[in-house]
Amino acid sequence: MRTIGLIGGLSWESTVIYYQIINQRVRERLGGSHSANSLIWSVDYTTVEDLIFAGRWDEVSTMLTGAGGQLADLGADLLLICSNTFSRVSDDVERAVNVPVLHIADAVGAEIRARGMRKVGLLGTRFTMEQPFYRDRLAAHGFDVVVPRREQRELVHSVIFDELVRGVLRESSRDAYAQIIDALADDGAEAVVLGCTEIELLVGEKDGAIPVLPSARLHAQAAAAYALAD
Repeated sequence: MRTIGLIGGLSWESTVIYYQIINQRVRERLGGSHSANSLIWSVDYTTVEDLIFAGRWDEVSTMLTGAGGQLADLGADLLLICSNTFSRVSDDVERAVNVPVLHIADAVGAEIRARGMRKVGLLGTRFTMEQPFYRDRLAAHGFDVVVPRREQRELVHSVIFDELVRGVLRESSRDAYAQIIDALADDGAEAVVLGCTEIELLVGEKDGAIPVLPSARLHAQAAAAYALAD
């Protein structure tokens, strides 16, 4: 079994999902009381949050590249950045280490391609929805990606940073997200990517008119599969 290195704390609320799903998948595959060989480097979220809002992505890159190097030195055979937003520096991390970095958008894109979908919606932070680093990587798998209207994007973004990363779950926010998902369905989306790992804490399959694709869960499942591959 390969050792999985998780760059987490982005936020720790969603890193919990990764640890749980990876270990569940390993136990399902191997049976008994098996669990994953894994390492977690968890950063102080406030530190990196301040950096991205200041546009200091070079410092984010330095921090996460350092975390990846430490995990590789400790014996990780593959790395995951446990975040959609922070995958913006995934290529920097991969260039700096000598182990594969499994990109979250590739895990999601593979699932969409396997389902034969041609158009999907995307929810996430404003960075993820509006900047090309994530949308283009998804679209490279062969389908169209659409995002909500500007005012809806602002609502999705604010709920993530004001509520979800702090562990706050509000029914009113769930209802607002459901309405946005329905609007994406009206725009032709066949499913919606929960392109922020914390959104999975709030929204599930029953909360919209179309299927939801939970990015953290898909990313974690792909990591477990890689760790157990021959």
